[in-house]
Amino acid sequence: MRTSRAWWATAGVLSGLLGLALSYAAAALLHVRDAPVVAVAEGITALTPGKVARWAIETFDTADKKVLVVGILAFLLVFFAVLGRVARTRWWLAVTGYVVLAALGAVAVIAKPNTSFTDLAPIVVGLLAWVVALAALAEWLRRWELVEASGEPVTAPMPSRRGFFVASGVVALVAACGGLLGRVAGSARRRAEESRRLLRIEGVTAPDVPKGASLGVPGVSPWQTPNGPFYLIDTAFIKPTIAPADWELRIHGMVDREITLSYRDLVSREITEDWITLNCVSNEVGGDLIGNAWWSGVRLAAILAEAGPHPDADAVLQTSEDGWTCGTPLAAMMDERNAMLAVAMNGEPLPIEHGFPVRTIVPGLYGYVSATKWVVDMEVTRYDDITAYWTEKGWSEMGPVKIASKIEVPASGADVPAGDVVCAGVAWMQHTGISAVEVQVDGGAWQRARLASTPNVDTWVQWQATVTLDEGDHQLRVRAVDADGNVQTGAIADVVPDGATGWHTIDVTAKA
Repeated sequence: MRTSRAWWATAGVLSGLLGLALSYAAAALLHVRDAPVVAVAEGITALTPGKVARWAIETFDTADKKVLVVGILAFLLVFFAVLGRVARTRWWLAVTGYVVLAALGAVAVIAKPNTSFTDLAPIVVGLLAWVVALAALAEWLRRWELVEASGEPVTAPMPSRRGFFVASGVVALVAACGGLLGRVAGSARRRAEESRRLLRIEGVTAPDVPKGASLGVPGVSPWQTPNGPFYLIDTAFIKPTIAPADWELRIHGMVDREITLSYRDLVSREITEDWITLNCVSNEVGGDLIGNAWWSGVRLAAILAEAGPHPDADAVLQTSEDGWTCGTPLAAMMDERNAMLAVAMNGEPLPIEHGFPVRTIVPGLYGYVSATKWVVDMEVTRYDDITAYWTEKGWSEMGPVKIASKIEVPASGADVPAGDVVCAGVAWMQHTGISAVEVQVDGGAWQRARLASTPNVDTWVQWQATVTLDEGDHQLRVRAVDADGNVQTGAIADVVPDGATGWHTIDVTAKA
């Protein structure tokens, strides 16, 4: 009965897909942010050790979350097929498998902050769909097997076989319709995109790259990073979609006055604008998890001053709409730097992927302790009393950026003409600034590079040097010096726990 076993597996897969599709549709109709599969994926991510999380980012880059979701779906398909086979002889064991799967999904949902009973409804819908669909398909399969087992000649199509095919088609059709319904009902992103498209924020201006900021060397990162290629690192499997009218920020904790800001309240304040470079703590030496943009928003120092932080407070626990948290030094949010609640990026309302409608920007800190996209809550507190998403995984609490530089021209491994060769790239040390960049050839003397101009200390700076290379293989290194005279260290350190260090080094071959 090999064919029969295959059809039982097919029944399991079809009923499983129906359950997933209807749970997805229910999540969309009930405005539950995460369908069960996404909730499980986020739960796995939250429990993943820091080293494994870093490996995933290094291996799959920004596709790490997609790979995890695909892996979960592949596992579920196999699991559904096995349950279908099991249902042939042990029906209640198959049902138990569904219940266990639903329970795991429920645990993942309950573990998220601000969970309500409504958030569990899609799981209940999916479980009922699994059981009912498999029961119906199982009934047709048993009739089919009974007819075949009777040994009587069949002169016309068997009603049982035809019934199974019809039932399977109905299940597949309903699953497809459920998925489509979820897509149609999941209009939150479309609403957010439409509100973003129509949004006009008074005080937000278009960026104008400062004169002298670009050296015009082909191959060097443009001084202004466009929104599209600006690096994206976050833990959200589905980007939160919040219409400005629905956004609120609560500031509470160790303050004299709790504050709740609406979007209208926020943008009615004075808008500050500045060029600020952001970089990720996961950026390897010479990596590309960095970008420079024109940010527009409202200074955090003024808002926090209104709340009146207590003298013994030293941290702000920020929370995103998706539950992600980070601990930020209170002093960094309230000193002279242009820390802000950003509402626009490069003269446009924030892209959804970059935190629309509001995110935080704190120059001089790595993103994992400062750059909260879709920010909705700030608790003024003490570091002794909090833990945050990445610090729980072994990263340091404070996260100040480190002096860094990289060579972008020539590319590593490139062939270059022997003689004078242009070497160029970028360097950065936000909140302090760069005073010098030096290039070294084959371990020789350090040679000063020419620096472009910058409008402030919070942006990267382009640099350029001309080096002389004889025919043959050569090694080029770069290091930077910050405005306080500190020289970038050549000691090699991993990105964990507080950012990579070392001199970016490339190999080139000079040819006649």
